[in-house]
Amino acid sequence: MKVKYCLSLLLLLTLVINSIGVAQNYTVKIALLKYGGGGDWYADPTALPNLIKFCNENLGTTIFPQHDVVEVGSSQIYEYPFVHMTGHGNVVFTTNDVKNLKLYLESGGFLHVDDNYGLDPYFRREIAKVFPDNPMVELPPNHPIFHQKYSFPNGLPKIHEHDNKPPQAFGIFINNRLAVLYTYESDISDGWESPEVHGDSEETRLKALRMGANIIQYVFNH
Repeated sequence: MKVKYCLSLLLLLTLVINSIGVAQNYTVKIALLKYGGGGDWYADPTALPNLIKFCNENLGTTIFPQHDVVEVGSSQIYEYPFVHMTGHGNVVFTTNDVKNLKLYLESGGFLHVDDNYGLDPYFRREIAKVFPDNPMVELPPNHPIFHQKYSFPNGLPKIHEHDNKPPQAFGIFINNRLAVLYTYESDISDGWESPEVHGDSEETRLKALRMGANIIQYVFNH
């Protein structure tokens, strides 16, 4: 009994040490953007954890499995090289939000915004406050973000249909660096969600996750 107890204790200790060792391998965190205005910034709760898992397994990234939540006007935003924003409704950036987000992006940060259907007019209005003299431009299919580990020769993939419009990717560049990526009429982050949420096929989910991995890889390499 004593030997069995010691072996069980040793096994438990080994599992703890191993779990600590795995945790210590994570080196970077990404975040979900919390914004004001009443829109559901918290939409797609399983999206980022699934994308992180996919990237860690297929790109060899070392992203913490659980993303953080960061407010637009918080100084903590500078801790994250990649910030994701989504939702269906209204967005309002305060004066402090505008200043903070602008400085974050000019300092090397990256914002990916995914229109989850309904976000578009509000995001366009608010991002114009941040960069009134630097409007978004459409990214062509040959942009490197579509040709990282996974190739998308036609550009941004279509994940969910809403208004029979083609998917489009828009960007804001700061000193020739892509700092804001806006994915429109694609619903790519819905495709990152767990399969039972939307009932997407594995093929559709894989397409969305691969495009998401391209975005992460592009950001981390730039």
